[in-house]
Amino acid sequence: MGHQEHRLSAPRAVGVALLTVSDTRSPENDLSGRLAADLCRAAGHHVVSAAIVPDDPVRVSEALGALLADRRVQAVLINGGTGISARDTTLEAVGPLLERRLDGFGELFRWLSFSEVGPAAMLSRAAAGLCRGRAVFCMPGSPQAVRLAMERLILPELGHVVAEAGKPT
Repeated sequence: MGHQEHRLSAPRAVGVALLTVSDTRSPENDLSGRLAADLCRAAGHHVVSAAIVPDDPVRVSEALGALLADRRVQAVLINGGTGISARDTTLEAVGPLLERRLDGFGELFRWLSFSEVGPAAMLSRAAAGLCRGRAVFCMPGSPQAVRLAMERLILPELGHVVAEAGKPT
């Protein structure tokens, strides 16, 4: 079966958990989290939960573990904490938990970002992978980056990624 057939047989609606990693965002000013939720719903997916955690590796890893314990969650979309500053620790928390990496996500994100922000795209550590049979995407926290990642990469393939991730070994 080719990639088109795989995509056509993939689920149209996926249970998604959203996690914003930030020391400064609150439910009132989390534009990126709200945008991700709106885009997921518009694409027909179910937002199972949405939360904000401080940029602290222990808190991020605990939050991810709790989200993955919920059987309704098929994918976790994380925004924030993917830069190179000392406080950007999302990848330090999530990376060791990924059982399989989807390197193409980060590569394509940076390639697409380059046309918008130029060489600053190399500062992004956007990444994705599989953890406990679920898809996990880590993207930058700006609304523009979330829109780019969601519209161009995540949403067009989310059902396909979830279907492949859930296949038995």
